Amino acid sequence: MVNSLEKQAASPKVDSKTPAKETILAPRFYTTDFEEMAEMDISVNEDELKAIIEEFRVDYNRHHFVRDAEFEKSWDSIQGETRELFIEFLERSCTAEFSGFLLYKELSRKLKERNPILAEGFKLMSRDEARHAGFINKAMSDFNLALDLGFLTKSKKYTFFAPKFIFYATYLSERIGYWRYIKIYRHLEQHPEDQIYPIFRFFENWCQDENRHGDFFDALLQANPQFLNGIKARLWCRFFLLSVFATMYLNDLMRSGFYKSIGIDARTYDKEVIEKTNETAGRVFPIVLDVDHPNFYGLLEKCAANNVKLGEIAESNGPKALKFVRKLPLYINTGVNLIRMYFIKPIRTDLANQANPVR
Repeated sequence: MVNSLEKQAASPKVDSKTPAKETILAPRFYTTDFEEMAEMDISVNEDELKAIIEEFRVDYNRHHFVRDAEFEKSWDSIQGETRELFIEFLERSCTAEFSGFLLYKELSRKLKERNPILAEGFKLMSRDEARHAGFINKAMSDFNLALDLGFLTKSKKYTFFAPKFIFYATYLSERIGYWRYIKIYRHLEQHPEDQIYPIFRFFENWCQDENRHGDFFDALLQANPQFLNGIKARLWCRFFLLSVFATMYLNDLMRSGFYKSIGIDARTYDKEVIEKTNETAGRVFPIVLDVDHPNFYGLLEKCAANNVKLGEIAESNGPKALKFVRKLPLYINTGVNLIRMYFIKPIRTDLANQANPVR
C-alpha cells in the first residue's frame, strides 16, 4: 500500500509537494518500544479484541472510498485564501493519516511472530489509514498538487513514545477524529450549499473507521489496567486530554477561514468536539477535564491569542535571534496558562465506571 501511495504522490500530472514546515502543532510521526509491546499480556480482554478485529476483517468501507463523477470537474472556482486553507487542510489531514499508517504498519510487522492478535489489529488499521491518506492525496491532485509521501517518510522526525503513551495519544486521536468528521458531515448534510468539495460526503463512513480504531485502543487500555489505575495514570490521562484539546483549538483558530468557508464557526465547532471527545474518553479514562469550568476556555483563548502573535512574529522581517526574544514571553505565558488549565480540578470517572460498567 505504501508503494502505491508514493507512486500517486510522484504522479507527473501534478506538482509534487513537500510537507509544510514542521512546527510544534504539526501532525507528528511516532515510534515506540516494540519489545515491550510484543510482550504485552492482553488475555484479560482478548475476546473483545478478537471481536473488534473480526469487525476490521469485514472491512465495511472496502468499496466506499471511490471517487465518483462529482470529482470530475475543474475546482478553479475555489480561489484565494479559501483555496490555500483548503489545500492546507488536505495536507495536514493526509499527513496525520499517513503517520497513523506508518506506525500501525511497523507495529504489525514487529509484533507478527510474538503477539499475532495485536499484529493483525494494527495491520488492518494500517489498511484503513493508507486508504484514507491515498484518498486525500488524490483529492490534492484536483488542485494540481500531491504530497510527496516518499520524502515525508524519510525526512520526518520520529517522536518516541512508550506504549502506554501511544495508547493514550492514539486513542484520543481516533476519538477526536470521529467527532471532527461527524460534526462536519452533519453540518453539511443540513447545509448542502456550504459543501464546497465532494470529499466531505465521505466523512460519515470515514468517521466510522475512526470509531472502530478508537474501540480497539479502548480494548487495549482495558487489557492493561495499570495504564488506567492509580494517580500516575490519572495525571497522564489529564496531560494527554489537555494536549490534544489545546493543539486542536490553537490549530483550528489559526485556520478559522477554512471553517468559515464551509459555514462553520471554528470556536463553536471545537468546543462541541472537545465536549463530545471528553465525554467519550470518560468511558475508559479514569478522569476527564472539567471543560465547563469558567476558566477553561478563557485560558485557552489566551493561548490562542499568543499563538496568533507568534505567527505574526514568525512572518515578520528581522534576525532570528530578535524574533526569539520577542517570542519568548509569549511561549512562557502560554506555558503558564496551560499549567493553570492542567491544575483545574478534573472530574473523576473511574469510580462511576466501576459502579456502572459499560460492559
